Amino acid sequence: MTTGTTGTAGGAPLFGTQSQFRAFFDDPRWALAIIRATVLEAAHPQVGAALAENSTFVAHPWRRLRNTFLSMRRMFDPDPAVREREAARLNRLHARMSGSDSRGRAYDAMDRPTRAWVVATLFESAVTMCRLSGQPLDQDTMERMYAEYRAFLAALDGDAGELPEDLNDFWRYFDRVVEEELEDTEAARVILFRLFDHLPAPALLDGAPTLWAAGRAVVGPLLGAITVASLPEPYRRKAGLPETPGAPTLMQGAYLAAGLTRFLPEGWIDAESVIETLSLPPDSDDPRARTVSALRARMKRASALLRLVTPLSGDTGPDPAPAATAATAATEEGRRSAEEFFRQVLDQTGDGHLDWPDLAAMARELATRLDLDEPEETRLYDAFAAWWRELQAALDTDGDGRVGVDEYAAAVPSLAGPALIRVAEVLFDATDKDGSGTIDEDEYRTLFRTAFHRDLTTADGSYGRSAFVGDFLSFMSGRRANTPYDPLLADA
Repeated sequence: MTTGTTGTAGGAPLFGTQSQFRAFFDDPRWALAIIRATVLEAAHPQVGAALAENSTFVAHPWRRLRNTFLSMRRMFDPDPAVREREAARLNRLHARMSGSDSRGRAYDAMDRPTRAWVVATLFESAVTMCRLSGQPLDQDTMERMYAEYRAFLAALDGDAGELPEDLNDFWRYFDRVVEEELEDTEAARVILFRLFDHLPAPALLDGAPTLWAAGRAVVGPLLGAITVASLPEPYRRKAGLPETPGAPTLMQGAYLAAGLTRFLPEGWIDAESVIETLSLPPDSDDPRARTVSALRARMKRASALLRLVTPLSGDTGPDPAPAATAATAATEEGRRSAEEFFRQVLDQTGDGHLDWPDLAAMARELATRLDLDEPEETRLYDAFAAWWRELQAALDTDGDGRVGVDEYAAAVPSLAGPALIRVAEVLFDATDKDGSGTIDEDEYRTLFRTAFHRDLTTADGSYGRSAFVGDFLSFMSGRRANTPYDPLLADA
């Protein structure tokens, strides 16, 4: 069995359309397996600490899903140049994630044994997924897929030797890490018991909060129970995870039901299209938006009917006075509240505070959406770092190294200082590909089509530096709602 980064296993290429792993991209079972794999990753103390401090999966889970899926597509692309470029981007991203956990233990997202564990959880969860759905992999297929995962690790500039070369040795390695290294981490608990219960609606369902809340109340606990039941028994015991009565049967049924999709005609399920459709903002000009808008209108009607049939507790009192309602609407029109903007945009990690990981997440999202390479990506991170230093000096009144929502609300104008202007200028330069000093119609369309899924134009077909900077500052300082930038940093 050959495991080079571009080699073969059994005579078939490890990457591209014939990849065994790539076949799972459009497999609904993978939605269950990836949650399981993420919990096992988060249970590793190094990964858990990195997730807790740097990840946006709590506040923006749908965006995180979209970015992860796109990254995996690129990493298994048949073109070596695409894989190498994505690997370099991921390495730059992870190189910026290091620190200490709540117990003072250092973590580093570039730690090679830890990166090997992340890949190991993906492979083991894929094998478990097939077994639970009644389609266990034969030995040859399993070995071929294992070769792909080791090649994937090597392509990330990791050490494939961190994973045993022999598949039989891998299972001993996996059991040892579960027994000796995994912990009941905060990140794993958040995924299992907080994420599903508080999962924000994707953009598609944003206009039907009652319908979404009702569905989440049913599906959330089921997903949690299915995931817990599928975890290795030694970890469940170590973490003290409760075993819900009937959960193993429910888990088996969920995987078997998802596995039945293999009887559907090829191409009927396209995960990328599903994810992109869920992410469409309400005013997107995407060709699919008309269908989505019609669906959203029907969902709103269903949501209204649901409120009539099952009124929520606390809604039995009289409606607010029309005059008061109108006054409130007038006050909020064109301006979002400080608390709302803080929660939706600034607090990217969802921990209730603004600190450097939040701004780093903004830089990461912008660089990802705009597909920046070095040195533009580094310039963007440096600009955000300077903005954080400026914010910390102006807003951190209690000196705890982070900014709370009260500190933010008391000094909103301080957000739009010289450092934020520099962030906007770096973005402008990254968009002004020809260096003309203006963003022409094509560059502007590319910016908003690629990053924001919108197709906006200016009256004269160009966009000057001052107008670009002014619009960006209006958004980032929370002074104006419904700007073109909302879908980038404020969507879930």
